[in-house]
Formats: sequence, structure tokens, C-alpha cells
Amino acid sequence: MGYTAAVITVSDKGFRGERVDTSGPNLCEILKDRGFEVVYSALVPDESERIQAELRKCADALGIALVLTTGGTGFSPRDITPEATLAVVERLAPGIPEAMRAESMKITPKGCLSRSVAGIRGRTLIINLPGSRKASAENILAVIDPVQHGLEILLGEGSADCAK
Repeated sequence: MGYTAAVITVSDKGFRGERVDTSGPNLCEILKDRGFEVVYSALVPDESERIQAELRKCADALGIALVLTTGGTGFSPRDITPEATLAVVERLAPGIPEAMRAESMKITPKGCLSRSVAGIRGRTLIINLPGSRKASAENILAVIDPVQHGLEILLGEGSADCAK
């Protein structure tokens, strides 16, 4: 079954028009190729209140099943996407970023530096991804199949039997 999705790019330079966002549009294409209906996208600066407002809008007002953020997961002082996400989610889904980091470590030892988090707000799954086009694609592709199964359970359409 296809689910609704949103992609939120978090980038000061992108927001100011100083850099072209390539990761957000690429994630939208990946999601569409996997059967998701991308119904919303946004580009916001690295500001906690703005990120939180977008996440709440997607979950509470728009009822989107899957929200991906791209950007703001590194060590820069302005990288605060995980903290903004933690402020709005109700339940954590730590296995998702653990799996993404494990896959990233197969490509580069720097994969362990990702501070991505994932969690659930209501009936919405929110996942943070790195800001680069390459890393964000690698990360979501590493977990997209189990994420789709998780959405079936979250939205009450599937069995909780994960052993299948």
C-alpha cells in the first residue's frame, strides 16, 4: 500500500538561496519510486522552532505517514535537527538510525558521526537523514523496507509479526 510522505530540508544556505537543495528532491524521487505519495516538501533554516513547526504541521495538521528530514544531523553548532525532532516525537524508534549508521559505516568510518534520530508522533513516523544527496539516499534505502512494514503496523494495516 502507498503511504503519504513529506520531505523537509533543513539548511541555512539553502533557505537563503546560497545553495541548491539536491537531497530533498532526490528523496522525493526515491519515495515516489517506492510507492509513496509525496504530498508536502519544505525548506527551512537550521532553527529549532521552524523545524518543530514543520514536523507538527506534517503530523498533526496534514496527517502524513512518513516525514523525512534531510540536513542538520552533524556536529556543526547549527546542526540541531535531532534536538528539534526529539522535542516533538512521543516515542523513539532507535533501531532505524542505528541501522542507517551501521550501513554508513560500511561506506565510510565517518558514518558514526551522524546524530540522526527517528520517532513517532501520533500516527506519523519521523526520520532524520544527513544533508548530502548521496548520504541521505544511502541512509533511507538502507531502511525503507522495514520502515514500510513499520508504517503498516503504525497505521493499523498490518500484523505485528515481524518474523515473516
